[in-house]
Amino acid sequence: MELYSTNNKNNIVTFKEAVFKGIADDGGLFMPLEFKKFDNNFFKNIRTLPFNELAFLISNHLLNDEIESNDLREIVEKAISFDSPLINLDESLAILELFHGPTFAFKDFGARFMANIMAYFNREEGKNIIILVATSGDTGSAVANGFYKVEGIKVVLLYPSKKVSKIQEQQLTTLDENIFALEVEGNFDDCQRLVKSAFLDKELAHKMTLSSANSINIARLLPQSFYYFRAYAQVKNKSNQTIISVPSGNFGNLTAGLFAKEMGLPVDKFVAATNANNIFPKYIQTGIFEAKPSVKTLSNAMDVGNPSNFVRIKALYNNNFEKIKNLIYSESFSDKLTVQAIDEVYKKYNYIIDPHGAVGYLALKSYTEKNNLKHSNQIVLETAHPAKFSDIVNPIIGKEIELPKPLIECMKKQKHSVKISKEYEELKNYLIKFQ
Repeated sequence: MELYSTNNKNNIVTFKEAVFKGIADDGGLFMPLEFKKFDNNFFKNIRTLPFNELAFLISNHLLNDEIESNDLREIVEKAISFDSPLINLDESLAILELFHGPTFAFKDFGARFMANIMAYFNREEGKNIIILVATSGDTGSAVANGFYKVEGIKVVLLYPSKKVSKIQEQQLTTLDENIFALEVEGNFDDCQRLVKSAFLDKELAHKMTLSSANSINIARLLPQSFYYFRAYAQVKNKSNQTIISVPSGNFGNLTAGLFAKEMGLPVDKFVAATNANNIFPKYIQTGIFEAKPSVKTLSNAMDVGNPSNFVRIKALYNNNFEKIKNLIYSESFSDKLTVQAIDEVYKKYNYIIDPHGAVGYLALKSYTEKNNLKHSNQIVLETAHPAKFSDIVNPIIGKEIELPKPLIECMKKQKHSVKISKEYEELKNYLIKFQ
């Protein structure tokens, strides 16, 4: 598999190089040079495929035998050991539950796949690798869990102080061994900027091997395409239009869906649902992308004011705004409307949805009603277990959500984190201690 940098299409690397680098030397993000489409027979038989097998076939299709088939199958079976069931709320509307992994968030798919891929490649390299991760909530815990006790790899998590939920913070800060949590006095964009600065620091590059497990790393992004195929496999009426609503912050999840479409997945429309951080909806309306400082909302994992993967979306469609606009609808919603949506979904469908999924529900509802699309396959990605946001959801639905047992145990553990400012030199000094 060959990949290029979004800053220079002539900067070509292998998948292995892209995994270890995380970000290109010129500061660009890695993109597959081409996407081969699956043939029609693949989609005719997709319903019969177990998720593990489906994920393996997609991986093998993408990587072009860069990893020996038996090894890749083993990697996939270790990483994708849970399902993403499609829950039908009515004849048209369904929820794709992506929270059945160990940390109860969709990030488990990418993080576990990447951890196993990197461990596989590092068997030959024998490097001491430091994984740098900026997280606005669920990414950090998924990565920490995926890489926990992996030999030769340390994970440094940067999260914004007081801007993640209590459960999320516990998941970020209660692992030991090779996991280190940095509580940044700033917002997610500050965390992301610090990580990018470290990757571009030539002095650090000379002293240590840095890599990323954010969605800027292609190994995190590719496996997120798996569950789009899995969603389609579970759709009953495949002759209807298929519309998928994606709660969007850093836009890695949406980009993975676009990758799936490039491989031939018959999705007619993507809905990029955002909270008050409405950078992308404004872009879709005006053609102008203007990054802004992020603002805090109830759907905190989407609190991103400068989404990294926007450059991948532009690269995928050769910066053709009309093509992007025709494929993606985008709308933003306030916390007040998010609360109303959680209440509505519970009362109307007896389904408990988390704040991120609620934003996805609102955007999908808005798009389908505007376009009178009653007879269509309407899918909302539910990206996290609602119990992770019980402080928000419980008062709305008027009852206590039962916490899964692993979350109960996590809440009892001791928090371990180091507070740092948003100044890069402070992060650099911390990382130098690992050399």
